[in-house]
Amino acid sequence: MSRTSANLLLLLAGAIWGMGFVAQQTAMDDIGPMLFIALRFIVGAICVTPFAVAELRRTGEPFRPEMITRHAGWFFLVGLAFFLGMAFQQVGLIGTSVTNAGFLTALYVILVPVLMVTVLRVRQPAIIWPAAALSLVGIYFLSGGDLSVLTSGDVLVMICALFWATHVILTGRVGASTGLPVTMATIQFYVTALLAFLAYLIGLATGLSEIPSPAQLMAAAPEVLYAGVIAGGLGFTLQAVGQRYTSESAAAILISTESLFAALLGAIFLGERLAIIGYVGCAMIFAAIIMVELAPALRMRRAKAAG
Repeated sequence: MSRTSANLLLLLAGAIWGMGFVAQQTAMDDIGPMLFIALRFIVGAICVTPFAVAELRRTGEPFRPEMITRHAGWFFLVGLAFFLGMAFQQVGLIGTSVTNAGFLTALYVILVPVLMVTVLRVRQPAIIWPAAALSLVGIYFLSGGDLSVLTSGDVLVMICALFWATHVILTGRVGASTGLPVTMATIQFYVTALLAFLAYLIGLATGLSEIPSPAQLMAAAPEVLYAGVIAGGLGFTLQAVGQRYTSESAAAILISTESLFAALLGAIFLGERLAIIGYVGCAMIFAAIIMVELAPALRMRRAKAAG
């Protein structure tokens, strides 16, 4: 596969995930956030399970339960971070727009290196700090120049970005140490579905959740199937294939276009509109993301030129 074809696959994955924000919000018209997450990820887990089985077979060893159980603790932590990120995002979408959610979720790109420096004490490119500052100004503009206008949904989505950043760090480290990235992703889907269903049951017991009618479940089915099969199964596959034939920096930038597609599709399907200053804020956040993604590639290019 050519690099151009691979990049197009990753751009398509970004568009698919951008549309996923629309599906996540419209599903709230019929079912609650926790039930939606549970249904979405059990469908997604079933879709990617064959890929996990194929990965385990490629190890060249007969399958044994110990191949998974010895990493079960780490896999669960990855799934827990994924669930918390998804839960805060899904609940946040009730109180914010798809456009805001797309760009605020993408803040995880900035938060990953910040956490690497502040928590893990791993040195990162100096560009991180101006990029972080630019993203903060972008959030200010996204709020219309008045932080008091930020909704509770916006705040929840920003918390979600923190858990996504944690998930990215855990995924990189656990995936590399176990050599089973697809299996890890599949288990995180099952863990997320289970935790969401437990949260839904707790909601039923406390009166925070309701049992949807058959008509409501049928109405939400297209969103569940899109989020589980297309955004989960197909999107994950396109990312896995595309990243084999292009650079990591290019892949990260192309995937991060999900925030742009979320804004575009939110405008098309939901009629969402921002003030001019809000779009300036979106542009600043996206510029900060690109700065962070390009920095490693530029540093490597300079190192090669100097060598």
